[in-house]
Amino acid sequence: MARWDKEGNTESIPDWFWEAIDVEPVTKTVEVDECDVSYRHYEAIGKPGMLLIHGMNAHSRWWDFIAPQLLDRYQVAAMDLTGMGDSDYRYEYSSNTYADEILAVLDDAKFGTDSIVVAHSFGGYMAVRAANKAPDRFKALVMVDSGIRHPDDPVPEQIWMSGARSKIYPDKETALNRFRVQPPQPCDNEFLLQYIARNSLMPVDGGWTWKFDEDLLTSLTDAERKPEEFQALTTTLGVIFGADSELFSRRTLEYMQELIPEPFPIKEISNAQHHLFLDQPQAFVESLLEMCQKF
Repeated sequence: MARWDKEGNTESIPDWFWEAIDVEPVTKTVEVDECDVSYRHYEAIGKPGMLLIHGMNAHSRWWDFIAPQLLDRYQVAAMDLTGMGDSDYRYEYSSNTYADEILAVLDDAKFGTDSIVVAHSFGGYMAVRAANKAPDRFKALVMVDSGIRHPDDPVPEQIWMSGARSKIYPDKETALNRFRVQPPQPCDNEFLLQYIARNSLMPVDGGWTWKFDEDLLTSLTDAERKPEEFQALTTTLGVIFGADSELFSRRTLEYMQELIPEPFPIKEISNAQHHLFLDQPQAFVESLLEMCQKF
C-alpha cells in the first residue's frame, strides 16, 4: 500500500491495520490445468497451515489486514481463484477445477493435513467441493457467510451480475470512486474499502479496470449448491456469519444443520453484513481463532 497517505489518516485508521499491512508475504504460483494460480504465503515454519479463500470477483488481498493477525498460531496462505486477482483467466471455469486449485495451493504451500481452510461466500462452496474431493487433505473448513439456502426459499437475485462487467476507466481515481462491494452494503470502515479498491485495479490499454474476468459468470459451470454435497461432508465444519447478512439467514443455518449430521460450531458476528470481516474485522479474527481452538 502506498501510504495514501498515512499522514492525515492516523486518527481515523487504527494502528492494527498499519501493523498488519506492513507484513509482507511471499507471492507464489502453482500451475493447475495449464493456468497459474497465484497465492500470498505468510511463512511460519512449524505452525499448522491456514488457507484463506475469497468470494466472487474478489481476490487474495481482501485478506491483507486479516492474515497477519493469525500468524501467532498459523502460517497462512491467501489464494486467487482463477479468473480473479493475479491468477490466470480460463476459457471455462468449474467448481471441480476450483477444488483442484484449492488442493494444489495447500500442497504447494506444504500445508499438512492439520490445516484449516477459511472460505468466504462463493469460495466457501468451492471449498466444500475440495473437502468432498479430498476429505482427509485438511483438518477443518470454516465457511464465512457461506452455505446453502433452503429449497423453499426464493432464489436470490443474481446480485453478482450487477457491476460484474469489468469496465475500463480513464484514470485510477475515477475507478476508485466507482468501487462497490456486492451485494451492496454500507461499511463504516471506509479505509478498508479504499485499501481493497486500490489493490483491485490493473492498468490496461486506455485506462484502468478491475482484476476479474468479465466472462467468468457466463463461462462458469457446475456451480449450483447441492444438498447432497453438504450431506457428504466428513471434514470438520465451522460457520461464521454476519447477523445482518442478506445472503445468510437463520433458515440457511437450520437447513445446513439438517443436512450435516455432526454438530458444528457457529458464530454470529453482531453489526455485520455479508462482508463481515470488513464490517467487524477484529471481532472476526477473535471469533475465527476461538473457533479453530475447538477443532
